[in-house]
Amino acid sequence: MVRKSKPHPIIEHITITDIAAEGKALTRYNDKVVFVPHVIPGDVVDLQVTKKKSAYLEARAIRFHSYSPQRIQPVCEHFGICGGCKWQMLPYADQLAYKQQQVSDNLVRIGKIELPEIQPILGSVKTEFYRNKLEFTFSNKKWLTTEQMDSGLAENMNGVGFHIPGMFDKVLDIHKCWLQDDISNQLRNEIRTYAEKHTLSFFDLRKQEGLLRTMIVRTTSTGELMLIMVFFHEDDEVRTALLNHLALRFPQITSLLYVINSKANDTITDQEIVLYKGTDCIYEEMEGLKFKIGPKSFYQTNSEQAYTLYKVAREFAGLTGTELVYDLYTGTGTIANFIARQARQVIGIEYVPEAIDDAVLNSSLNNIQNTLFYAGDMKDILNESFILQHGRPDVIITDPPRAGMHNDVIDAILFAAPRRIVYVSCNPATQARDLSLLNNAYFVTRVQPVDMFPHTHHVENVVLLEARN
Repeated sequence: MVRKSKPHPIIEHITITDIAAEGKALTRYNDKVVFVPHVIPGDVVDLQVTKKKSAYLEARAIRFHSYSPQRIQPVCEHFGICGGCKWQMLPYADQLAYKQQQVSDNLVRIGKIELPEIQPILGSVKTEFYRNKLEFTFSNKKWLTTEQMDSGLAENMNGVGFHIPGMFDKVLDIHKCWLQDDISNQLRNEIRTYAEKHTLSFFDLRKQEGLLRTMIVRTTSTGELMLIMVFFHEDDEVRTALLNHLALRFPQITSLLYVINSKANDTITDQEIVLYKGTDCIYEEMEGLKFKIGPKSFYQTNSEQAYTLYKVAREFAGLTGTELVYDLYTGTGTIANFIARQARQVIGIEYVPEAIDDAVLNSSLNNIQNTLFYAGDMKDILNESFILQHGRPDVIITDPPRAGMHNDVIDAILFAAPRRIVYVSCNPATQARDLSLLNNAYFVTRVQPVDMFPHTHHVENVVLLEARN
């Protein structure tokens, strides 16, 4: 006989008090912290507990008694269902204040280091249509809202949009997304309309069948436009007709490409990408420098704020033209090339060989001759022999992934003993952990948060460390 688990309790008439990690808000109940999505401080709600742990609870709001005076009306019709833009109900000034507090809390509580005054966060000029890249998924099992299910009108289950959080095979059909230039909405909606008219099959992730799989839209501040159509299998006649239609309907597409991806996952980094029309890349510009962006290239997805971020990093580096700089986790060499004219030499290291190829090309494209780039695992390349061969750096700039730096990399930095370290991070928690490991040899002299992603809890943070001796 299977024992029935007790239903989780309902917490009635409780006030949300603060913002927590991962974009959730929190309150307290019976001496436990309760984490709640889609609410903000000041909301008075009834909560349905969804998870019970020894130290905390997770819950969802099932009734609002009153709304916070902070709350504003989200602009997006998909808010609350789509997993993105969780803070659209918060005024942007309040979003920035919570991000500033997040940086401070992480550095103090996790890093446990002496901090200077943290500079006010640099907000994004654009809070809508700020992204330069989005990927949409085709599915023959779109997510249905309660209204759609009650109406019985959702006979067509095809959709193209974003995955519902926690449901890998369900896709929310997106009509208007506020993240990217409206050309992205026009392209997606036109492809949906064309596919329905010509009975093109949408992908079934569980059965691994269907033609239309994903689409990727990339834009630049210079007005260039890349569209990558990903098909699950080849159908030359159907594929050609669709691509011809898009090229004719959207003459502003400067790079039209396609992929046949029959793998079990959506990644295209290991797939052949075929140029159908136009150029095989687009270009971004920054202070007169050109950066090539191919279909597999990484580039910061908020172009204008990337410029702000890189200017902060360059200022913190304090370059005079005589310095040897190591740029760790260099990616496609954007920071390395951005600062090269102010340094004697810049050496960039990155795990992905294709990214290093782009970094070298970007140096050549801009006639930059004082950069060197190496591909490989950071902890394997950046060792004592590498440092002795290339010279001890005056400055190290590091921009690691969310997981932060491996201990071997931190040890190598300590051996290299640069005068200054500029640590750029997309995760202040792991940044704080790494700063604590550097604390015996370096002290933090400047901290500058930068908001790259309005309406989300994510925040970038730049820290300057200077040698104690």
